[in-house]
Amino acid sequence: MSALQQLHRISRDLTIRTDQPASLDFDDIQHFLISRPPARAARYEFLTFANGTGGRAWLTGLIDKVGTASGVGSSLPDSRWVTVGFTWDGLRVLGVAEASLATFPEEFRQGMAARAGILGTTGANHPDHWVGGLASTNLHAIAILFARDVAERERCRQEHATYLKQCDGVELLSALDLEAIPPFDYAHEHFGFHDRLSQPVIEGTGVEPTPGSGPPIKSGEFFLGYPDEEGPAAGMPQPESLSRNGSYVAYLRMQEHVGAFRDFLRAHGETSEQQELIAAKLMGRWRSGAPLVLAPDKDDPKLGADPQRNNDFSYANTDPYGYGCPLGAHIRRMNPRDTAVNMNRRKMIRRGGTYGPPLPEGISDDGIERGIAAFVGCASLVRQFEFAMNVWTNDPNFHELGNERDPIFGTQDGTFDITIPKRPIRKKIKGLPAFTTIRAGAYFFLPGVKALRYLTTLSDGL
Repeated sequence: MSALQQLHRISRDLTIRTDQPASLDFDDIQHFLISRPPARAARYEFLTFANGTGGRAWLTGLIDKVGTASGVGSSLPDSRWVTVGFTWDGLRVLGVAEASLATFPEEFRQGMAARAGILGTTGANHPDHWVGGLASTNLHAIAILFARDVAERERCRQEHATYLKQCDGVELLSALDLEAIPPFDYAHEHFGFHDRLSQPVIEGTGVEPTPGSGPPIKSGEFFLGYPDEEGPAAGMPQPESLSRNGSYVAYLRMQEHVGAFRDFLRAHGETSEQQELIAAKLMGRWRSGAPLVLAPDKDDPKLGADPQRNNDFSYANTDPYGYGCPLGAHIRRMNPRDTAVNMNRRKMIRRGGTYGPPLPEGISDDGIERGIAAFVGCASLVRQFEFAMNVWTNDPNFHELGNERDPIFGTQDGTFDITIPKRPIRKKIKGLPAFTTIRAGAYFFLPGVKALRYLTTLSDGL
């Protein structure tokens, strides 16, 4: 039975008790936070509101198209695949009272662009270089339109464009079209690595963790209003009718420099086998998804494709010195597993997809932008997302390495290294180039559907 089928069988009439897992309000939580819809295409539209009246009118007409978690896993999939979220400035324009706005956490109030120093988004990654108006306080909302294919995405785009013309003062700042990369039998990104292999299992969803994934995480680590790993819900923005069943989402548009990646591999590996090994050492997995901890010498595609095995590993006892998976490899940084503390308080929901066409084999670069546009959902941006960016991604002394950042995702400027432990002499590659560049980012709040309806009842000046 698939995870989605398991989820559909969840009983939603459980009462919330301190000695039992808290049931989630699937009729209120936006589906995007529980599971990806069965879509191969999407469009992210970033909106600005000239006034609250227009913003509320736009939201009023869109609520019935917003999908909820109750439709996830149904034998008749819910066709309402729209997701909506708001920046702090957007909530203000919609009419949320100043006293209420002040109860939101500081990092959300400031917005992602103002947190560049904490996130490590410097140099080419700095918000001064971002596109699409996402660093502006005029960014107020996001509408995520999912579609089964590109043709359906185009229909959704036209339908929403027609609708926007009816909403006075609501304008499109920018948009990004996304499309899955063939072949479609497994998720992967432009570098060619099998993606979406490690996700937290949330208590109350009824999904069974795969081996190595750890026990279900308290739902309050992701959704506001539920107990988290330290106890009952606390510190919720007010009123509760606005915040309950909501989640904070960090959005990142990350360009992948596929040509530079290929050039780097050719420069440091004489054969295709050596190049694939170096790629795996940077990522921590082979492109098939097989983890280096379990397949240190050569790829094992069957292992990579097996969800019962491809996450069933740890580091502290199996590979403490990084002879299999280097200490600074991407997956070891972003999920240190048993080599870090408080891991249950660091887990995040990851969503997103690829944009831009795949780069044909044998070509270094074609000048076309391509990459990943990702969302990270959590209950605390500072404890989860910002910690991951500051410590795991961009701290040069992570695991006491001294002068390294995440080789795939970190802010690279040619001055940082990657160490590949090896007997008898370790290999150190100096001056890593940037394989990715952050092109835009923002913090959104994804309210529950009841909260969306609450927002439509507000008025200006309150």
